[in-house]
Amino acid sequence: MQIKTGDTVAIIAGRDQFVTDKKGNKSRKTGTVLQVFPKTNKVLVQGVNIVKKHQRPSQANEDGGIIEIEAPIDASNVALIDPSTNLPTRVRIKTEVDSKGKTKKVRVAVKTGTPIDK
Repeated sequence: MQIKTGDTVAIIAGRDQFVTDKKGNKSRKTGTVLQVFPKTNKVLVQGVNIVKKHQRPSQANEDGGIIEIEAPIDASNVALIDPSTNLPTRVRIKTEVDSKGKTKKVRVAVKTGTPIDK
């Protein structure tokens, strides 16, 4: 999986793929990755895939009721945002050798070739 916590991603598939503004223009929904689940190949994206959960009253939540939380979505339904063009892009892993001879893996945008890692 080439997505890490803190990455900005665009939703490329599913019901939360597009958001419409007041004029009716569609654009891709984007968000920040809050958590990554590599065993199940899922990611938790802020503000995407909101589901309603029925919660029983407890000491932490005395009222209980219906709350809205984010649910994980499959990692194949998101694409990283290229920092130079702000468009969704595929990712390639490139190995670089520094001056001391150590190798380092860097994520690179396929279209522009700009590194995604800071």
